[in-house]
Amino acid sequence: MAGRDASSNEGRKLKRGFGLLTFLGAILVLGGIVGLLYTGVATLTSMILFGWLLLVGGLVGLLQAVQSRGSNFFWLGVVVAALNLAAGIVVIRHPEGTAEALTMFAALLFLTGGVFRLVGSVVVRGPQFGWTLVQGAFGVLLGLFVLFDWPHSSLYVLGCFFSLALLFDGLGLIAIGTGGRQMVNNLVATATPEDQEESHN
Repeated sequence: MAGRDASSNEGRKLKRGFGLLTFLGAILVLGGIVGLLYTGVATLTSMILFGWLLLVGGLVGLLQAVQSRGSNFFWLGVVVAALNLAAGIVVIRHPEGTAEALTMFAALLFLTGGVFRLVGSVVVRGPQFGWTLVQGAFGVLLGLFVLFDWPHSSLYVLGCFFSLALLFDGLGLIAIGTGGRQMVNNLVATATPEDQEESHN
């Protein structure tokens, strides 16, 4: 009986953990859906979060540099930390301008990546020729679309990417949480009292 109770308690703890993952996933999915509906707000929110991440990273890097002030990497750590701090302040104070700059950078990445894929697929003509050609064309079209609508595209491009990342991460957590709870239920249902006592011992 003691082994059965212990196994049952462990099963409940595991199910609570997986239930928490499912709950967090649902919050992320909700945030992703809201972000897709209000991409402008999501863009500014992602920029402010990005700025705070830079600030925190700069402070942590500065503390690490101070702790290793006798090493050869002291000044390099100080410079990198100072750059992170300065960039974080700029991003937080000017989120719209930062969004415009990052949107332009993303559009150029899409465009150049698409061109390289198109050229590479035509030159090499490997077994994935068709798929690579489609990827390249999609990258070029997406880059041109963002560039032609710039700077207005900066109001929704980054927010859309940020919201989609939240949405897919949330769906992944929900899948892990529900699958984990189901697996624990199946294990508890199929385990015999002898197995439970042996696992406890």
